[in-house]
Amino acid sequence: MKDQRLDDTLSYMQVLNFLSKLANQIIQEKDRLNSMDAACGDGDFGTSMYIAFSNVRKALEEPHNEIGTLLTSAGHSILCTAGGASGALFGTFFVEAGKHAKGKTEVALPDLAIMFDASMKKIQTRGEAQVGDKTMIDSLEPAVRALQESAKAKSTIISALQKAAAAAEAGCDSTKDLVAKHGRSRYLGEQTLGHADPGAYVMVLVFRTLAGT
Repeated sequence: MKDQRLDDTLSYMQVLNFLSKLANQIIQEKDRLNSMDAACGDGDFGTSMYIAFSNVRKALEEPHNEIGTLLTSAGHSILCTAGGASGALFGTFFVEAGKHAKGKTEVALPDLAIMFDASMKKIQTRGEAQVGDKTMIDSLEPAVRALQESAKAKSTIISALQKAAAAAEAGCDSTKDLVAKHGRSRYLGEQTLGHADPGAYVMVLVFRTLAGT
């Protein structure tokens, strides 16, 4: 989001635009996500995300007046349409972030760090995954840590988001060297080596889109 505010926050409209762009990006990536999942799972992850984010796009047409309800609405749209654990976890990501943005019409960098840290912890509670398990956490955790470090350093929000996106991408790349330990992928064992986790890649798209890169 290159049109950041002078007071270095993201406005409601910027978050709305982020969600819209993210939904469009994931919809366009359906075949790639299915291909990635074919090496690590059932090959239907892209289709599941396509359906979920098509529903998110519809939800964005409904009137909202603050960031919290906007993110929560997006999360519930995913929870209602995406099947399996992936739908529950990605839905949780947005719902939990929305809880910590309740009532806000703009969010600053410290807010984002708190929001996404809460999302990560909730996902870990539900899915019991840690870094190294070849899941979305391998991208999300380093991105959250990057945001927290940038917040402590009082970086600009765009610089912080760019660092978070880079950290998420490095985390996703690291999953190529891991054996899956969660979900259906764990039954494939060594066959998952050499392939990036599709859930981790979606988290890259989240932070890359948010950073405007």
